[in-house]
Amino acid sequence: MTQREADMKVLVVGAGYAGTIAANRLAKRARSAVRITVVNPRPDFVERVRLHEEIAGTGTAATPLTAMLSAGITTRTGTVDKIGDGQVTLADGTGLDFDRLVLAVGSTVAPLPGTVPAGTWEGAREARAALAGLPGGGVVTVIGGGLTGIETASEIAFGRPDLRVRLVGETIAASLSERARQRVRDGLNRLRVEVVEDGVTQVEPGAGEGGADLVRLGSGARFSSGLTLWAVIGTVPGLAARSGLEVTADGRAVVDAQLRSVTDPRIFVVGDCAAVPGSRAACATAMPQGAHAADTLARVIEGREPEPYSMGYVGQALSLGRQDGLLQVGRRDDTVRRLHFAGRTAAVVKERICRYAKFSVRTATYTWLRGPK
Repeated sequence: MTQREADMKVLVVGAGYAGTIAANRLAKRARSAVRITVVNPRPDFVERVRLHEEIAGTGTAATPLTAMLSAGITTRTGTVDKIGDGQVTLADGTGLDFDRLVLAVGSTVAPLPGTVPAGTWEGAREARAALAGLPGGGVVTVIGGGLTGIETASEIAFGRPDLRVRLVGETIAASLSERARQRVRDGLNRLRVEVVEDGVTQVEPGAGEGGADLVRLGSGARFSSGLTLWAVIGTVPGLAARSGLEVTADGRAVVDAQLRSVTDPRIFVVGDCAAVPGSRAACATAMPQGAHAADTLARVIEGREPEPYSMGYVGQALSLGRQDGLLQVGRRDDTVRRLHFAGRTAAVVKERICRYAKFSVRTATYTWLRGPK
């Protein structure tokens, strides 16, 4: 081992599923060969798959990073403003040097003005406080027909049956099979969630009845809403583009077969902010990518050749409140099969999946399927 390898400084930017498992797995694999620093905007690991529980008050999504990271890993609370040549600059102007960097800043949201984002920690906390102050009979509108919107609307309806919950999206559960979509609708109906398949064009805070929000739809319809949540995920932070890395049209960093930036091979990019063909935003994507980046870096330190990244999906899981759920069986290429499972058993399995994800991130004990050939 060379002196440089023994003193290798590794920065992990972002402590979500991808970044946290990368840091822990590298600490386990490389042992004393590296000095690992994790930079994160907050001192907590946030289980994004539990943000709907945070909003509804049925659970919590945050755990201190000190309880999630292995001994010997240094943490720095802050936001990285730019990545330069072997150094990052934080928002407060300070700099940190690195020999290797793992970029794992995930994805974010671009909420419609007048709405509260349901897919961020700060938005979830704001929504939880607003929901707690909403009186019985009030109306909550969740915008977004994907799994995030479905879980958010379901959890609120389960936790606050005294409220009227409305889910608005152009297509509800589009990523599922036709039968699974119908089962989701049945579950929403049992929770008395009103489903509106339409697009939202504008939200006017305070312009509705009694000072509520006024929500305008593409069809021309409009209604009042006491709390309006934005549950559409899809944008990524601008850090990669701002730092001069090659990115796609939607801002995701272009990577090679080993998940290294094609602009700077010292930088691994993993999770939602990486442009990996065939991947989707999910912890099921982030965790194998973070683990692979750590394994690859460990191989390089050991003087071995890195291996290309490969992973396959098994399906999708969602909760419909605490007592109902759905498991959509899929192929390794992430296309769906006709088979799905639903009901209380599916809810239990979904809960176990969430617990396993957190356990795997903390212990760095994780395996995954290879991708389709």
